[in-house]
Amino acid sequence: MGRPRSAGFDDHRRDILDAGAALFAKHGYLGTSMNQVAEACGITKPALYHYYRDKDDLLLQIADGHVSALVDLVTAVERDAEPGEPRLRALLDRFLVVYAESKDKHRVLTEDVKYLQPDDLARVLAKERLVVDAFANAIGELRPDLREHGLVKPVTMLLFGMINWLFTWWRPGGRLGLEALIVLIDQFAMGGLAAVKGPAGSGPRPVL
Repeated sequence: MGRPRSAGFDDHRRDILDAGAALFAKHGYLGTSMNQVAEACGITKPALYHYYRDKDDLLLQIADGHVSALVDLVTAVERDAEPGEPRLRALLDRFLVVYAESKDKHRVLTEDVKYLQPDDLARVLAKERLVVDAFANAIGELRPDLREHGLVKPVTMLLFGMINWLFTWWRPGGRLGLEALIVLIDQFAMGGLAAVKGPAGSGPRPVL
């Protein structure tokens, strides 16, 4: 029989996860050691390995945990929000709230996921595709004409290009607060989407 977990085991795991995400986001996965993670958590390195097998395991839990939360988010929105603009707005707004609350983890997911082992990477990428597909479906529902020109996927990736890299310039607590950021991105996304037209003179193309 294995040794029972202490009452605070899960809390300690979350604290280590948050510290690891902050260090990976600041120094990169390759530039961070488990010694640094242990020091940031105020524990010894052997104690750290009681919670995570190694640095690969820590990276996996950060990336998989964050993308799983995003999958849960889009699943809830698809269940609760009306199709079309309400659903796309809900996806954007809730995504940005999670982003603001998990900025370090989102940066790790964006920049360091490539260091995962192949099977782990495939699992995380499969969940990422579920998130992207939810946005693509919402865009397609709002603008079904874009499907005829094969533009739903490109427009979706342009949208993610805008929101995935917010960590390079947006600072929580700065002049542009979260609520103002959400309004700005909603306006930019909806206005830009309304302006998209199919290629002039082109007929329907296969959806990407």
